[in-house]
Amino acid sequence: MSELLYRGSLTEDLRPLSALLWQQKIVHRIVEEDGTQVVLLAEVADRDRAGDLLQRWQSGELQVTLRPAPAVSRPKGTKLPALLRSAPVTLALIAMSVLGFLLVYLNAPVSWVAAFTYEPFTLQGGRPIFSQASGQFWRLVTPAFLHFGLMHIVFNSLWCWELGRRIESALGSFNLLGLFVATAALSNFAQHTVSGSVLFGGLSGVVYAFLGFSWVAGRVNPRWQHLAPATPIMLFMVGWLIVCLLGLVDVLGFSVANAAHVGGLLSGSAIGVAFALLYRNQY
Repeated sequence: MSELLYRGSLTEDLRPLSALLWQQKIVHRIVEEDGTQVVLLAEVADRDRAGDLLQRWQSGELQVTLRPAPAVSRPKGTKLPALLRSAPVTLALIAMSVLGFLLVYLNAPVSWVAAFTYEPFTLQGGRPIFSQASGQFWRLVTPAFLHFGLMHIVFNSLWCWELGRRIESALGSFNLLGLFVATAALSNFAQHTVSGSVLFGGLSGVVYAFLGFSWVAGRVNPRWQHLAPATPIMLFMVGWLIVCLLGLVDVLGFSVANAAHVGGLLSGSAIGVAFALLYRNQY
């Protein structure tokens, strides 16, 4: 249970106070809440000591001079590109999606493309004939990498980068990978349940999962407020989903995996609630 120590404006520099508290081994955190900065103590027992430090700091009795941390030198030859270090899983998902697009675009052997589909298939008379995928569990996920047009891969890659790198930065690469696997499997399952044995693919179900996760987690957990997409982005993405659900893009010849989009959005939002509550009181 956190104990409130101080509430101040967003423009107030609380770093000196934080330094004083850490110097006395008083565990705390500073969060933004309702347009203010709030200092929360981990232990109620520290309330008197922390209050005394706060009063002495505010009166000017205690002065703190902050110095920049020394630069950390890295051995030559070991530097990786900054993007690869900051978002390796996000970049790997985009790279695999580009590979899936190239398999289709460059007319790779059918067996190569069929290795990625939800169910294996062969072509007979130019039509795909599907069979059951017994024990081939990777197929729950791999349709997310298949893309059937240039705009398809560009759109999904841009949104995957915009949303995925933010989640990866906040939660770490392992958690982003787990989020991808879970929501890809759920969105692909939803699409197969609705459409049956047809050829489908794309990262858009996962993109909507990242969108739902970011929006929900950013509102439930104050530490992740920066994850929440801006309102215009949410309106655009949800508006596009509604347009597709109403069938307004069918007249343009587009084939949209609506069930994957809805399944991704709902599963990502549900996981976002779980993660936000799990990490809400952790430092």
